[in-house]
Amino acid sequence: MKCPSILPSEPERLMALAAYGLDSSHALPSLDPVVRIATRMFGMPVAAVNLIGSDHVFFAASTGIDQAVDMRRDVSFCAHAINQREVMVVPDALLDERFHDNPLVTGSAGLRFYAGVPLLSPDGHALGALCVIDSQPHADFSDEDCERLRELAKMAADRMELRRIEAAPEHGRPAFDDFAKNAPNPLIAFDAGGLLIGCNAAAAALLGIDPQRCAGTPADALLPAQERPAFRTLLAQAAAQASLDGLTVPRDIIGLRSDGTQLLLGLTLFLHREARGITFSAHLQDCTERHERENALRRMATTDGLTGLANRAAFFRSVERALTGSQQVAVVMIDLDGFKDVNDTLGHAIGDGILQQVARRLEACAGEHDLAARIGGDEFALLLTDMDSLERATGIAQALLNSIETPIVIDGHEVGVAASAGIALAPLHAAEALELIGNADLALFKAKKVGRAQCFTYLPALRMEAVARRLYSMELHRAAHEGEFLMFYQPQVRLADGRLSGAEALIRWLHPERGLLAPAAFLPALEGGPLAAMVGSWTLEEACAQTAFWRRNGAPHFRIGVNLFSAQFRVGDLVAEVAEVLDRYGLPPDALELEVTENIVLDHDDRVLDTLQRLRALGVGVSFDDFGTGYASLSLLKRYPLTRIKIDRSFVDGMLESERDASVVRAILDIARSFELESIAEGIERDVQRIRLFNEGCTDGQGYLFGQALSAEQFARTFGLAAGSQVSNG
Repeated sequence: MKCPSILPSEPERLMALAAYGLDSSHALPSLDPVVRIATRMFGMPVAAVNLIGSDHVFFAASTGIDQAVDMRRDVSFCAHAINQREVMVVPDALLDERFHDNPLVTGSAGLRFYAGVPLLSPDGHALGALCVIDSQPHADFSDEDCERLRELAKMAADRMELRRIEAAPEHGRPAFDDFAKNAPNPLIAFDAGGLLIGCNAAAAALLGIDPQRCAGTPADALLPAQERPAFRTLLAQAAAQASLDGLTVPRDIIGLRSDGTQLLLGLTLFLHREARGITFSAHLQDCTERHERENALRRMATTDGLTGLANRAAFFRSVERALTGSQQVAVVMIDLDGFKDVNDTLGHAIGDGILQQVARRLEACAGEHDLAARIGGDEFALLLTDMDSLERATGIAQALLNSIETPIVIDGHEVGVAASAGIALAPLHAAEALELIGNADLALFKAKKVGRAQCFTYLPALRMEAVARRLYSMELHRAAHEGEFLMFYQPQVRLADGRLSGAEALIRWLHPERGLLAPAAFLPALEGGPLAAMVGSWTLEEACAQTAFWRRNGAPHFRIGVNLFSAQFRVGDLVAEVAEVLDRYGLPPDALELEVTENIVLDHDDRVLDTLQRLRALGVGVSFDDFGTGYASLSLLKRYPLTRIKIDRSFVDGMLESERDASVVRAILDIARSFELESIAEGIERDVQRIRLFNEGCTDGQGYLFGQALSAEQFARTFGLAAGSQVSNG
């Protein structure tokens, strides 16, 4: 650690510091706003005015320091800063040879970043430093930041100078012009009667007054009429007790320029006891920019930036206020139908334009005392006040949906959108804001399930359904974490000779009360929830472990098919996960076939395509499940790296009785041959179906004819494999 240097002028510097009457037990409150501004300006947690004594340092003002700090001069960063005239910046103290082993760096304070600028007395002695500090390093503290810190230091120096003058003996106090005329910040002085003694050039420019002619004029003329009585009362109280102690001095006041315009002023007031009586000096700061910035922040906190409507927080507070009255109110929640497709096909610029147009239509349907809001994404809300009937609220909501359906023209694109709505009325459906909004949301959820452009009103049964969904979700979490999911295996065989070629891994839920549940009972809820990716990973791990065991114990060419959830393409790196699992169990890539449905492909087109291409490059098979049931299958075959097509059971069921189904099966098999893909048919239950499919060119099949989905033990016994298993069911 490098200790700070002591300059030859140290005795004179300490004498200059003593003139301010400050020490570790006497801080300077007028500096508090300066350090608060510094933390906000630079986004730092700590700022301080640190004065340097002979062997210790002390804070004249600080913010963000909530623990005892080593105040020895030898470890002080500010003691280094006063030995230079420029801003001292330490981007990362751990990398600085002066400070890397400093106790302030290695100890509980954990100081990593420091920037400090010296504070000088009128005769040029460095009294201390204004600094900002962080426990995180900062390599981005710019020259502009240094200049801003210097400007704050000037403000601090002015306030310290006022303190020096106040603390000086009466005969040593200079005339106002002597100490104020060159100060960069606005200063005014006035006597106990409220008459101006003088103002400096900065104050004259700020307030539009003549510094040569202001003496003797009332100081409260610089305030609007409504502010003057409180100002006079404050001066009278201070003069009566010859002190400002115990009095409430406003931090901000409204100022009045000579042209009649008003501005927000920061105020720091000082009282001086002189031979000629009590006088006051005031340090002013133009806070107009700060006030405008705070107003802008308030607008941001309550307004949606894209549409200009109220945001979610403002809407909730408005509903709360509306419910405190005795009038009836209604909440309408609105969600655009199919907006994601519009965004994906036409781009976000068009999508934003649509949201703005919908917002204008929402405002047009709102009454004078109603409130329109954008809750987020493509979801909007309407607060209808003085709503005397559910029928009237429903009529307004339906009119809004009709308005939204009118085509929107943006950048030459005519776009048709629709919306669904849910309605809840207070006090009929709820008396509390959160419950009322939640009930309208439940009604919207029901409307979305019914179909496009629907309007639904809350019913108590919707709350019961939501509770049931929540309980089911909780049960799924328990099942995932307590090992209630099991893997079953449905055999896949060669149609030519009935030889076992592999199996499809199928998940089951061993519910503690309802018994063994088939996928149809829980997969829809699982796929749409947060557990899908985790359960998908477990399925992959379980199936590959079991396959590796069987390949080493009687079925060396066994291939396993594993269904993927769409969430597995969004969470983590599926390709890396598959490669790790194969490597862990010593499986060749062609032992694994991953099955995807058309819905997965259509929901995440580019991301899924890239992942599947990488999986195929790894050597893993990719099967298209339920082929022929969707509208985009043929176009997808051209793009996606498939190895096998699965013919849906619905066509196999009807192929012997329906020529249409038979034609579809033949067409799918022709397509498979054209694309050089393998084929497998699901749902084969009769031997005549097997023969027909084989004659048409289908190579593999699965269904009850060959076996239903079985546990690993049952599967092994049925097909003469080793009965053991290396995997668990949890």
